[in-house]
Amino acid sequence: MNGVNIPNIPNILTGLRILLIPILVGVFYLTPLEFRYILSAFVFTIASLTDWLDGYLARKLGQQTPFGAFLDPVADKLIVAVALVLLVEVHASAVLALPALVIVGREIVVSALREWMARYSEKRSVAVSVLGKVKTVAQMVAIILLLALGPVYDQYVIAGFALLYFSAGLTLWSMYEYLKLAWPDLISGMRNDL
Repeated sequence: MNGVNIPNIPNILTGLRILLIPILVGVFYLTPLEFRYILSAFVFTIASLTDWLDGYLARKLGQQTPFGAFLDPVADKLIVAVALVLLVEVHASAVLALPALVIVGREIVVSALREWMARYSEKRSVAVSVLGKVKTVAQMVAIILLLALGPVYDQYVIAGFALLYFSAGLTLWSMYEYLKLAWPDLISGMRNDL
């Protein structure tokens, strides 16, 4: 438009989400105990909203870029992993550690699988499904609830745990979908390596 460069707002929002990670950790550890949990939840909520907003604006403004396609999932995975680590510390329980392990472990496996597929597979990518969006919403709401309420156990924390387990179940299902798609190429590659 007349030589005017319009800033890439979605990428700026994604960058903001990454900048919120040390702020989340700082708020969690440096805020007085009575405000720690609610402020941490607030920071995570802002990050979650930027996750939705950057994708919406990228499509609406036609500002989808290869850099944004790379950075957005990295930002998402980083802030979720950091929040889950903080929650595992707060709750110090296998009840929370198990879904956190599933969610973070799946992200590592699927990231490696995506990289492998881009390089070696006939099936270069997998589109984001409705299932993935439901998983993300459940995961974000669960983390916000669990961050906001801290180490108490009431019906809201139990709802947060239930949502996190639901999200972990969807996470496993989506990992299965990736593996099912790549399996023929994986097996073929394994046979060639033996």
